Amino acid sequence: MLKKIITIFCLSLTLNAYAQVGGETTYQFLNLVSSPRQAALGGKVFTNVDYDVTQGLFNPATINAEMDNQLALNYSSYLGGISYGTAAYAYEIDRHTGTVHAGISYINYGSFDGYDEDGNSTGTFTGNESALSVGYALQLGYSDFYFGGNFKLITSKLEQYNSLGAAIDLGLLYIDEDIDFHAALVVRNLGSQITTYAGLNEPLPFEIGFGMSQTLEHVPLRWHVTFENLQEWPIGRPNPVRATRDLSGNQTSEKIGFLGQVIRHTILGAELFPEGGFNLRLGYNFRRSEELRIVDQRNFSGLSAGFSIKLNKMRFSYTHAKYTSAANSNFFGLQIDLQ
Repeated sequence: MLKKIITIFCLSLTLNAYAQVGGETTYQFLNLVSSPRQAALGGKVFTNVDYDVTQGLFNPATINAEMDNQLALNYSSYLGGISYGTAAYAYEIDRHTGTVHAGISYINYGSFDGYDEDGNSTGTFTGNESALSVGYALQLGYSDFYFGGNFKLITSKLEQYNSLGAAIDLGLLYIDEDIDFHAALVVRNLGSQITTYAGLNEPLPFEIGFGMSQTLEHVPLRWHVTFENLQEWPIGRPNPVRATRDLSGNQTSEKIGFLGQVIRHTILGAELFPEGGFNLRLGYNFRRSEELRIVDQRNFSGLSAGFSIKLNKMRFSYTHAKYTSAANSNFFGLQIDLQ
């Protein structure tokens, strides 16, 4: 059984492992942060296996019985007046059948002023997108491996244009309970448009990610290391603003070496008291830091921090993420135990 699952993964990677950069795919909202916890740990985490029902949106292999009857509602006031949120719920059918997960992601781009080619006002218009997902995970025999999948139906409306798409997420998770170590490989947004905006078929934001995490033996802290966008190499591009010029006027472009490319795939995170009623979280996204930092200025781009507190059957989470000197994001989340 495990060999069959690995074969499916390999086929998925070879069919879709081509480079994708920002602006070349549609439905980009699918890769936005799904919860305050994700945001606080750097933006992407694939290995949390606990009560956090929102985790199933990013890695379906983490769907487990602790998520039973948990409802999560998350909201973010994003950059440029954009607002988006997620909701997730899981239900354990029985111990033999397992747990079914459902979730929705929604983004609203706000209102825009429209003009024709002559500069005449055509009124205002809006844009919004959403994705509805259903997921399930299973243990592979009596091994330490778990496999899960999400099916997503995607809708998008941008001004007068509409599009419909479908995609799947596949996750493979390894758990070593003796040392509380998790490792996960995830293939996300494997699919295509069903109907296009204006007759042009565009690819989805396909992504491959790998993550590891572990709770320290004598310290109530869980560390996370995530490698994102592994389907794309190199991921770093020289920034023209960072080009240097010598005394003779010769210009030298920014050079990004092998280590610089590796760093741009890396996200670090740490969670203090991961199993307690109160948590502190900290993360650092190297790619965000490199792409959004300002030359000769320290603006702490890529840094994020947050906390969560449990009150009876509710858990409230908050995260502040640093993007640029002019723009930051706040994430709010509420998870309710309906049992």
